[in-house]
Amino acid sequence: MIRDQSAKKPAKGAPKKVAPENKKAAPKNEKAAPKKIAKALAGTKSAIIVAPSFRRERALIKRGVWPVAGCDEAGRGPLAGPVVAAAVILDPDRIPRGIDDSKRLTAEGRERLFDKICATAQVSVAVASRARIDRDNILRASLWALKRAVVALPEQPRHVFVDGRDRLDTACDCEAVIGGDGIVLSIAAASIVAKVTRDRLMCALAQDCPGYGFEQHKGYAVPEHLDALNRLGPTVHHRSFFAPVAAARAKHMVEPVQDLFAVTEIELQVDTSSEIDASANL
Repeated sequence: MIRDQSAKKPAKGAPKKVAPENKKAAPKNEKAAPKKIAKALAGTKSAIIVAPSFRRERALIKRGVWPVAGCDEAGRGPLAGPVVAAAVILDPDRIPRGIDDSKRLTAEGRERLFDKICATAQVSVAVASRARIDRDNILRASLWALKRAVVALPEQPRHVFVDGRDRLDTACDCEAVIGGDGIVLSIAAASIVAKVTRDRLMCALAQDCPGYGFEQHKGYAVPEHLDALNRLGPTVHHRSFFAPVAAARAKHMVEPVQDLFAVTEIELQVDTSSEIDASANL
């Protein structure tokens, strides 16, 4: 039998045929390989962290809007201690290097940047006490402190960036930025000031309430704190309506009391019908 050899030869310019892969030679975990690659790529993407920038503030400056402030708070989640809010107006010509979301920085890095921010920017801090948190709830107390921090700035801003979903009831424009402490540089600076201030307050409370470890966990619900709360009961600085505190209070039969940060407002009623004789004390 004579075979046509020309049938085996491909025509000029025709693409070469690729031999099919040998299925037997394929590794056993071939199907799992794409999943591993996707997982590796996903891990790589999540590792990419973009530092906050001064872009939004600079855009407002170009439009003639200045001063621009950023504000953030620290201490919404803990079982004890106050909520601390900070507002910062950065000087565009003297912005300290390394400002980032306070959660990404070490304690030493926050302390270093805290000093630089306070030395170059306009800064204000407001504190919402445990008593206010118990009375108003944690969200309202936080928003109250943020607004107070903005009002307390040496120079009133024309625009405010605030971290989170909720805008503040301020006299100027207010823009809420979700994840703002990792996006807007002014908010990041405020997050550092608020975090360092609150950490220092909690270290001071640790001396007043030994055995709870406030200087270590800053009042958060870590196992060590929960164990101390169960053994010793709540202090005057614990937030009464947070579930672990309420359970410990019921166990130890402790009545709520005022804390060191509580402010008592006294209302004076004046009887306008009565006349005061100015010469009576002469």
